[in-house]
Amino acid sequence: MEPLAAALRPKDLSGFIGQEHLVGEGKPLKKAIEGKHLFSFILWGPPGCGKTTLARIYANTLDVELFELSAVSAGKEDIREIVKGGPRLKPIVIFLDEIHRFNKAQQDFLLPYVESGLITLIGATTENPSFEVISPLLSRCKVFILKELSEDNLKTIIEHTKIKVDATGKEWLVRFANGDARQMIGLLDTAHTLYNKITKKTLEETLQHAFIRYDKKGDEHYNIISAFIKSMRASQPNAALYYLARMIEAGEDPKFIARRMVIFASEDIGLASPTALIIANEVFRAVETIGLPECAINLAHGVSYLALAPKNRSAYDGLRSAQADVREFGNLSIPLEIRNAPTKLMKELGYGEGYEKYSAKDYLPKKLQGKKYLKFEKKEK
Repeated sequence: MEPLAAALRPKDLSGFIGQEHLVGEGKPLKKAIEGKHLFSFILWGPPGCGKTTLARIYANTLDVELFELSAVSAGKEDIREIVKGGPRLKPIVIFLDEIHRFNKAQQDFLLPYVESGLITLIGATTENPSFEVISPLLSRCKVFILKELSEDNLKTIIEHTKIKVDATGKEWLVRFANGDARQMIGLLDTAHTLYNKITKKTLEETLQHAFIRYDKKGDEHYNIISAFIKSMRASQPNAALYYLARMIEAGEDPKFIARRMVIFASEDIGLASPTALIIANEVFRAVETIGLPECAINLAHGVSYLALAPKNRSAYDGLRSAQADVREFGNLSIPLEIRNAPTKLMKELGYGEGYEKYSAKDYLPKKLQGKKYLKFEKKEK
């Protein structure tokens, strides 16, 4: 029987859920698909947000010859086999999933085919392409940033499965998914094969008895990195070291682990111990310099430090709160005294007038004055 996730995958944009900023009316990817514009691009976003589905919709609409590869297992020979014989009757499009796992030599090999137009490349990645894709290849690709699916998006997807889930089960399932539709559908599909009634209890039992493995393309990859981060957040070094060991033994890319540690240092430790970011960055450098197996020791050192460090998310929470106001209120007028005044006219208009370096005056836009984004009090020694 066809997996539920495959059965639900839409064939065109009419059935696609989420990513309205890209596929809504008049938005860039929708216009590209409707206009049948053939060009190379990279889809950058979290797991289970629709990257593969969008790539297939694009290829189906443009009537091209689509080749789907995973950078985990594909290499130069796969590319060479595809382009053998030169141009085809239909344009050649390669969808390269997890493009960040293609090393520099492999990306260099791919570049001339993209430059010549023989291949149109669609890359998908959960990692920042600025760091993982070589500059010449990146410069020839448009980058589309996908967002984590919203709770409303996920609830709509549950409705589309036609599987009856009670209200509490639906809420639990959405929270479990954490924006990942693929993970959510997979659990729901398994629960549906085991139980007649889908509730919070049956979903939890399904998850508890799920077969445990580590597939770098599948759900367990994301489950373990989630457990790893949450263990550090809970200041549990033993659990964090265990999940680190799971990833290392499974052959996970150590840079992927180290990169998450750098993010964690600012997101969860933040102002409680600013040196944590320095430690995490040095661990990342050590991983790049030394490589496996020895860099596992550096990772263990860094993980232990981060897990034991005090935690403070005020900087992270402050940023998210400020971003919410930016989205809600748009470009609010900046107070005149802190505007740049490079010309005489600007000075005459009052730009920069009354500015004091160490003023206690509120420099937020008028509508937001008095708002406290950073809720942090420095403790006196």
